[in-house]
Amino acid sequence: MEQKSTLKEIEERFDKDVARFSNLETGQQTTLDATFNMELITDGIAAAAPRLKKILDIGCGAGNYPVKLLSKTTTNPDVTLVDLSQPMLDKAAERVQPLTTGQVTTIWGDFRTAALEENTYCAIIATAVLHHLRDDADWEAAFAKFFSLLKPGGSIWIFDLVAQDHPAMQQLLFTQHYGRYLSDLKDAAYRDHVFAYIEKEDTPRSVIYQTNLLRKVGFKTVELLHKNLCFASFAAFK
Repeated sequence: MEQKSTLKEIEERFDKDVARFSNLETGQQTTLDATFNMELITDGIAAAAPRLKKILDIGCGAGNYPVKLLSKTTTNPDVTLVDLSQPMLDKAAERVQPLTTGQVTTIWGDFRTAALEENTYCAIIATAVLHHLRDDADWEAAFAKFFSLLKPGGSIWIFDLVAQDHPAMQQLLFTQHYGRYLSDLKDAAYRDHVFAYIEKEDTPRSVIYQTNLLRKVGFKTVELLHKNLCFASFAAFK
């Protein structure tokens, strides 16, 4: 595998970008259908877990998803926030704590090695984070950990950059169509800038790869929620 960004490099990049990741109205402009998927996932959690008691958000950023979710539930759940960036965690806790009487816990570090209690969470949120996983063993270990952390009947909710398994489809959907979207958003130089940091930092896998892996590690039901070019959202139930 080509040299990718280290965890430290990823942490340092996000430390400098808290304000941009705190906007509920716009989401990330480089992410297709960001606000739609935030509504879809938080509506889905509220519908699937009406007695929501414990939430885990890995790679929580500035806390947009818990903030949105807590506006849709009255159960005052405990919320655990995990992120590589301490400034992101600080902002997330500042925004989330006033919205629930439950306990808000922040954990600075990598979710893969974080000390999290098994069979505990009603729902796990994993948005724009899994593309930082690397080889097959890394992906399988992460998905197995998600399964172990959830209570029976619990669910994981994923929204992320995804790859295509067929090279021609990757060229069509990512390079051509997503590239055109980025160029229209600003210009060709901006497209090239985004493509460069994706190449350096990210290792996305396809929806099929991830949904098959979710079933492999034990999830009973997997639901594709939405896909637009190289971005997709899906959920899995223990």
